[in-house]
Amino acid sequence: MRGLLRQIAAFGVVGVVGLVVDVGLFNFLRSSVLGPDSFTGAVFIAKVISSMVAIAVNWAGNRYWSFAAERTAAPGREMLGFFAVSVSAMAVPLGCLFVSHVILGLTSALADNVASNVIGLVLGAVVRFVLYRRWVFTGLRKRHLPVVQRRPIVVES
Repeated sequence: MRGLLRQIAAFGVVGVVGLVVDVGLFNFLRSSVLGPDSFTGAVFIAKVISSMVAIAVNWAGNRYWSFAAERTAAPGREMLGFFAVSVSAMAVPLGCLFVSHVILGLTSALADNVASNVIGLVLGAVVRFVLYRRWVFTGLRKRHLPVVQRRPIVVES
């Protein structure tokens, strides 16, 4: 139980770092080149870009700290799984942003941040933790197969 609590705490710290990257980059992009008045959908592109950068930061933190004991000998598989889970979970904050921004018409910076960076990221974090733990960082190391001793074939005449 203590190991699980440590892991959840480390996951939370890594998540906070990723959140700072995500929120900071989102707001920078939203207030500059991808502002809501620049073109239709710009705020969603800003969120996708900020999320992808945060995913890369979280990958490193989770692989080498949160799930360090469970990382496998197949970092490529882990990375693909991590990005697949993260990109899939990115639908949660994007969905919250869509509901707030498009359906409810709440287009202020505050509304966009509450929808995507508070509600969306909290809901997405629960999904990501469970999937990372069960699917990505499984703790299964490459198994060493036993060496089979071969005996020479003796042909008797």
